[in-house]
Amino acid sequence: MPEPRLKDTVSDHKKKAETRSNVAVITLSSSRTARDDQSGDIIQKLLEESGHCVAIRKMIADNRTVLRATLRELSRQKDLNVIITTGGTGISSSDITIETVKGMLEKELPGFTSLFMLLSYPQAKSASMLSRAMAGTLKGKIVFCLPGSPRACKMATEALIIPELGHVMMLLGS
Repeated sequence: MPEPRLKDTVSDHKKKAETRSNVAVITLSSSRTARDDQSGDIIQKLLEESGHCVAIRKMIADNRTVLRATLRELSRQKDLNVIITTGGTGISSSDITIETVKGMLEKELPGFTSLFMLLSYPQAKSASMLSRAMAGTLKGKIVFCLPGSPRACKMATEALIIPELGHVMMLLGS
């Protein structure tokens, strides 16, 4: 006689998960413009090819006040499920994304950071420790903070975000 199942497995959760989400992509940069935002373009293209909708695309300066206000505004939008930032994650004094967003999150997902670093190492080697990434929840939405590197954005979006997006949304009740 088969053992009774006490909990749903990850694959069970993924089968029940919504496959489409509404996403905001926010690029933080003091030097890029909408015309040369390769990282934002890559994130948008990969999400849309996977059936998700990039409902909002913004370019903002590396400024704590502007980032906080942008996240507060986006977190109030009922039809938005996901917020992805790119840029401002390094270690220079102008890189403010991680510290700003971390203070706003309700729950942090340290596994995202660990997996990002694990996947970054084969390409960037020891320099991968200089690139920071983070994920967590904010008012029922998932927030991903990615570096400004197009290669890092492609890797994180393809290997981590897209495969789990529906599962995360289901767990958050989005």
